[in-house]
Amino acid sequence: MLIELDEGYSFGLGLFETILLYKGKPIFLDEHLARINKSIVDLGWNIEKLEKNEVSQYLGNNKNGLEYEVLKIVLSEKNRLFLKREYTYTEKDYQKGFSLNISEVKRNETSIFTFHKTLNYGDNSLEKRKSKKLGYDEPIFLNSKNQVTEGATSNIFAVVRDKIYTPKLSCGLLNGIVRQYVISNYNVIESEIDLEFLKNSDEIFLTNSLFGIIGVNSLEDKIFKSQKISKEIFKNYEKNSCYRF
Repeated sequence: MLIELDEGYSFGLGLFETILLYKGKPIFLDEHLARINKSIVDLGWNIEKLEKNEVSQYLGNNKNGLEYEVLKIVLSEKNRLFLKREYTYTEKDYQKGFSLNISEVKRNETSIFTFHKTLNYGDNSLEKRKSKKLGYDEPIFLNSKNQVTEGATSNIFAVVRDKIYTPKLSCGLLNGIVRQYVISNYNVIESEIDLEFLKNSDEIFLTNSLFGIIGVNSLEDKIFKSQKISKEIFKNYEKNSCYRF
């Protein structure tokens, strides 16, 4: 695979999408295509839009019969990469739920890169590794105003007295594909959330394109005993997203 040196690989001026494959079928492909192509326009980068037939052609030529896989697509001015990797989430992850910690790194809500899935992904990767070393599953970022934004690889939702809350996009976060699904199908209040509100929630759950929806069992020293709402939403998500766990 020949990669040309361009601004994507010199300065991070490129984009990527990570897509769940179920029996070779890309889940929410249209939504992923819409997001990456909108980013190309919004950022004004000299990258050709991603077409569905490119994805179909790659998948058609790279079948291996696995039930779950992950497809990563990377676009920059001179490069278009399609890569498959192993799916690593297990049933144990859903039964246990995720443990969270608060990152010391602040999310920059004034940067356009915060709102797009770009190759400027260093903070996410490094903070995720730090969290894993500390025994947590996912770090949560606060912004410069100490408002909750998102996880390193996920969007975050809080449940208080059966009402669902999630940070507003303007707080500084990526508008995740499954985040959009939850907001479209449930009465979700988008608001500015601080750490105290999060810790006093009845339950927390996370979303992303690979694990879908997963409950949270702890936020540092705070234990959450309930995952009732997140499990109900996940059951409906399974039925409506064309695959089953």
